[in-house]
Amino acid sequence: MTNNNYWKANISLIIKCLAIWFTVSYLFGIVFVDALNTIRLGGYKLGFWFAQQGSIYTFVILVFYYAKSMGKIDKEFGVEEK
Repeated sequence: MTNNNYWKANISLIIKCLAIWFTVSYLFGIVFVDALNTIRLGGYKLGFWFAQQGSIYTFVILVFYYAKSMGKIDKEFGVEEK
C-alpha cells in the first residue's frame, strides 16, 4: 500500500509540473501571445518573452522544484538516498 501511495504522490507531482510547463510554454507562448504582447517586460513584448525565454526559465525552475519535492516525497515514504 505504501508503494502505491508513493507512486500516486510522484505522478501527481509530475502532472502538476507538466501542467505549469504547458501553460507557460504553449498557452502563454502561442495561444495568448497577442494578448500578452500588449504588456512589456524589460523592453520586450511579454508574449515574445514567454515564447523565447519564459518557457526555458520555467523548465529549469521546474527541474529544481521537482528534485526538491521528490526529495521530500522520498523522505516521507522512507526511500531517500543516503
